[in-house]
Amino acid sequence: MGSLSGYLSNSGAITWLVLLVLSAYFIATFWIFLYRYALIRSRLALESKSLSRLYMGRSESVLEASLLAGYLRQIGRISPEVLRAAVNDAVRSATRGLTQLSIMASTAPFVGLFGTVVGILEAFGRLGTQKSASLAVVAPAISEALVATAAGIFVAIFAYAFHLLLKRKAYELQSLLESEAEIILAQRDRKG
Repeated sequence: MGSLSGYLSNSGAITWLVLLVLSAYFIATFWIFLYRYALIRSRLALESKSLSRLYMGRSESVLEASLLAGYLRQIGRISPEVLRAAVNDAVRSATRGLTQLSIMASTAPFVGLFGTVVGILEAFGRLGTQKSASLAVVAPAISEALVATAAGIFVAIFAYAFHLLLKRKAYELQSLLESEAEIILAQRDRKG
C-alpha cells in the first residue's frame, strides 16, 4: 500500500469529502469529551465535598458553590419538588454533548463505508478502461478504498468510549446531588 499522500492524490472528491467529515467528527469528539469531562469532574469534586460536610453534620446546607445552592437561594424554601428540579436541571446541563457523541459514534462507520463503496466504484471504473485486470491492479485500488471504512471505525471507537465515560460521570453526579437533596430534606423534617 502506498503512502497517505499517494492515497490522497489518487482519491476522488467523494473520498476527500468523507475523510473531511470524519476529521471533523474526530475533532468534535475530542473537544466535547475534554470540555465536558473537565466540567463534570470539577462538579463531582465540589458536590462530593458538599455531601461529606452534610454527612458529618458540619453543615445544614450544601456548599455555596454547589449546583443545588442557587436553586435553594432563588426559591427560598426547601421542598422535594424544588430539589428534584434542581437535580434534573444539573444533570441535563452536565449531559450536554452526549447526543452529539452518540450520533458521531453511530454514523461514523456508515460515513466511512460510504467512502469505501464510492472508492471501490471508482476503482472498478478505472479498471474498465484497462486491458487487463489482474490482482496486482485490483488489490491496491480496493485497499485504498478501505481506508475510509477504517477511518470511520477509528472515529466511532473514540466517540462511543467517550460517550460511555461521560454518561457514567453524569450518573455519579446525579447520585451525589440526589444524596445531598435527601439529607437536606431529612434535616428539614427533623427540625420541623
